[in-house]
Amino acid sequence: METQRAGLSSKRDSIGEILITNGDITREQLEEALEMHRKKVQKGGRGLLGQTLIELGFTNEEAVTRAVANQANVDFVSLEDYEIDSTAAALLDPDSARRYHSLPIGYDNSRLVVAMMHPNDIVTIDDIRLITGYEVKPVCVSDSELKVAIEQYARTSADIETSSDADYEERDETHATEDIQSSVGDKPAVQLANLIFNQAIRNAASDVHIEPQEKSLRVRFRIDGVLHEVMQPPVRLHASLVSRIKVIAGMDIANRRSPQDGRTTLKMDGRVIDFRVAALPSAYGEKLTLRLLDRSARLITLPELGFPESQLKKFRDSIHLPYGCVLVTGPTGSGKSTTLYAALSELNSIEKNIITVEDPIEYRMNGINQVQVNPRAGLTFATGLRSILRNDPDIIMIGEIRDHETARIAIESALTGHLVLSTLHTNDSAGALTRLGDMSIEPYLTASSVNAVLAQRLVRVLCKQCREPYTISREELQKSIPDFPFKRDEKEITIYKHVGCLRCSNTGYTGRVGVYELLRVTDTIKEMTLKNSSAGEMAKVAVKEGMITLRRDGFLKVREGVTTIEEALRVLA
Repeated sequence: METQRAGLSSKRDSIGEILITNGDITREQLEEALEMHRKKVQKGGRGLLGQTLIELGFTNEEAVTRAVANQANVDFVSLEDYEIDSTAAALLDPDSARRYHSLPIGYDNSRLVVAMMHPNDIVTIDDIRLITGYEVKPVCVSDSELKVAIEQYARTSADIETSSDADYEERDETHATEDIQSSVGDKPAVQLANLIFNQAIRNAASDVHIEPQEKSLRVRFRIDGVLHEVMQPPVRLHASLVSRIKVIAGMDIANRRSPQDGRTTLKMDGRVIDFRVAALPSAYGEKLTLRLLDRSARLITLPELGFPESQLKKFRDSIHLPYGCVLVTGPTGSGKSTTLYAALSELNSIEKNIITVEDPIEYRMNGINQVQVNPRAGLTFATGLRSILRNDPDIIMIGEIRDHETARIAIESALTGHLVLSTLHTNDSAGALTRLGDMSIEPYLTASSVNAVLAQRLVRVLCKQCREPYTISREELQKSIPDFPFKRDEKEITIYKHVGCLRCSNTGYTGRVGVYELLRVTDTIKEMTLKNSSAGEMAKVAVKEGMITLRRDGFLKVREGVTTIEEALRVLA
């Protein structure tokens, strides 16, 4: 992103005179601000003239910052539009960034570009030159943007503490520790790994992709379900970076030709993060994929998931039945596990014996007995379920129904007085009933055991700081989306578009919310299941009985200003 030259002026010009020249304030406003500023100083107050002008409402922060840049004869930069280089930001530790109120944001040839509020502070520039080893090119940014950027980007050198986990560690701990210590000597790889880990956690990434290309190394984060390229480290660091991460994850660093899986637990800033690491040989070297699971993350409750109010009540009624099966469907990464955990959290009580069988255990819940699948030890979903049934459960949660055997045990458990919660990979709710038939479950068993099926997706939530409203007519919108849920006499509607700002990392979105379709297995649906009706036929009947489809719920969230039309279509089209 190119910076903007604020203009040419003599350094003798005052900020006030520059603002007058630029047409931002009048002479009378300057005199009034000077008088107020003098009174403030006489009373022992502190501050700058520019701040006084802003407080009086005569100008804004950007205009003042441009004037400061003009006076110092440096470039003005808006961090809202500037792509900050994480490797540059990592050169200054958090305490120094806050102390100097400065942040490295990129490189200009051999110079380090540093964002500053006071770009003519020679002492600070000299100190940063000594700390980083780079010649400094100062640029001027607004104070509010700089404060946000420092908190978001400067915390990239936090200490990482490896922590063994009894469920995950099956390797020689002494050997692993020696390997980790020996790799510390490769300082660039250690720093880069720390940078990737810290930034991934700070950005709430669910996955990290480290991908070698022919002439470059690419690091991408999956944030709110979408991949973003965050950095391109030097390709020469690829081998040492991969070795560093594989050592931490307990993998064989000598084996580069076959896929490997590893796991580790890291402690950062008091938070415990589980990392699952997968190595895959590619044309230009090993690709690493890291899945992040934050153990300290607060469990989301059912009301926070984004259910339409009427559907939330129906879903709660389904999970509070004493027996039967409730299925949650959707593609990988659609939030099925989060929904099940929210349901378990609501059901968890001293009177209930709740047992889960999962692969992996994503969140640890007090009061619930969680079983980790371990195929090497002979513990599969099916064998785990058989053992669970001998432990007097009231509620069983199965991480995923993958095969006929697991499906049959789950259905039979639901028929024998247990409440069973599980996930299934289908595109919609009605498809789950036919999918069980594909797994050789007899229709009469499905009809008798399944209480409800919830299909879901995740859409990104608009950033409230930068979203922009716009009005569109009913006629124009229905040309592309004929089924958009307009009210009867509505001729136009105000909805929002995403823009992007520093607070949302210029994506226009912060976080995700669920879009839901709840199919209650009523008497009519049971009859259709027994007759082997198609999923489409069952869905039509369910809509007549009050089901809100995924598509409709998505567009209702567009109406409410939660997300954009483009995002809803991306997920639901």
